[in-house]
Amino acid sequence: MGLALLNPANCGSSREDRLIMKFSPLVFLALSVLAHPAWADGDAAQGEQIFKKCGACHTVADKTNKVGPSLLGVVGRKVASVPDYTYSDSMKEYAATGAIWDEKTLDTYLTDPKAVVGHTKMAFPGLKVQAERDNLIAFLKTKN
Repeated sequence: MGLALLNPANCGSSREDRLIMKFSPLVFLALSVLAHPAWADGDAAQGEQIFKKCGACHTVADKTNKVGPSLLGVVGRKVASVPDYTYSDSMKEYAATGAIWDEKTLDTYLTDPKAVVGHTKMAFPGLKVQAERDNLIAFLKTKN
């Protein structure tokens, strides 16, 4: 049966067939929504390209700090914890909340950094496109 149930020509006039036809699109939609977290993992290769926007101020090649702190190993790291980097007072206050750069925190921060940390030194306006953030985070995860 399978996908044949979605075709009205394959359905009879029984109550069961009408119910299947009525609810099949809803079941498909529900399964699509539930599958979304697997899609949200992002594409690390595309994320590497997006990282070029960050590369003027950050590196993932080593632990060298540039204008911004090294992002090598950032995923899972405590906020404002890179040695020998001078963080803004606002970032230090944010770190005092116990924040960790996990995927959710990175996603929120990368959307609009100044909305998360008001007086951060980071001038970058953020990545407004979800797929770009997903891809960048996927790339950063490969650098842990």
